[in-house]
Amino acid sequence: MGALTHESLVEYLLEEAYEVAETIETGADEAELKGELGDVLLQVVLHARLAEERGVFTFGDVARGLTGKMIRRNPHVFRPDGSLQDSFPATVEEIVLKWDAVKKAESPERSTPFEGIPVALPALARAQKTLDRAGRAGLPLMGPTAAGFPGRACEVRGAVGDQTPAVELADTIKTEAEFGELLLAVVRSARNRGFDAERALRGAVRRYQNSHP
Repeated sequence: MGALTHESLVEYLLEEAYEVAETIETGADEAELKGELGDVLLQVVLHARLAEERGVFTFGDVARGLTGKMIRRNPHVFRPDGSLQDSFPATVEEIVLKWDAVKKAESPERSTPFEGIPVALPALARAQKTLDRAGRAGLPLMGPTAAGFPGRACEVRGAVGDQTPAVELADTIKTEAEFGELLLAVVRSARNRGFDAERALRGAVRRYQNSHP
């Protein structure tokens, strides 16, 4: 495989994954999606091949591991032998609860709901995953800073043309497109003030996680 390494391939794996997301979100045709998915699969194959050359694991091991994980983490769908159950949970909430219970049993050493969330995720994705985990764990969904300074920490002053608290403003938005415009306005406000929006959100997520050890 020449000079290829897991480290040197990381940027391409991320790039290909983002291209799949763009293909889906922009409504490209199925042929283009098929091609982009193939590019992601190629990255998996390359990483597996590098590992195989070192005698660590093969692509087949990856596939078998994934199959075992899906069977193990979805006892509401599969029997231990991989065959389908006769009945399934009635609601999505039941499925999520079962999934979380299995994951918790697999990793009893995890002390908080946030362990396992990749630190390298973009701040917005990490924020959403953090709040998803917090919601399922029954934790409050507002961090200590925002709760303690609702008149300042939640304002989007200058970004949207008024001083409406961001939480109240967000609750009035009805479409994902409108919400995107609000987020863009917040980033524009950060830029105008000389702040780094990505770093600011990373810090807010970190403070939120630390406040719920």
